[in-house]
Amino acid sequence: QVQLVESGGGLVQPGGSLTLSCAVSGFPFSSYTAYWYRQAPGREREQVAFVNPGGVYKKYSDSVKGRFTISRDDAKSTVYLQMNNLKPEDTAVYLCYVPIHWGQGTQVTVSA
Repeated sequence: QVQLVESGGGLVQPGGSLTLSCAVSGFPFSSYTAYWYRQAPGREREQVAFVNPGGVYKKYSDSVKGRFTISRDDAKSTVYLQMNNLKPEDTAVYLCYVPIHWGQGTQVTVSA
């Protein structure tokens, strides 16, 4: 059974940090590119970052570049998203995606 389980979301003040995790099971995670997306109310789903198999190549959206870091641990079948200097506009449900499977999402709220 394929499962992608995100964790690590929560409420944080502007300028704060959070680390999201997505634990993958049921298929060979190490062979696939892993993605983080986010979706805010009333807005389209946005690709935030991705990391290729092996973790050498990473790409970020302009809105998070320099603040967020994606990484992966293939031994643990887990992809991470380290988020620093969070802003209110980062508030969204964050979802991991490893083709063709989606996680259920974790809420991140940035508010004073």
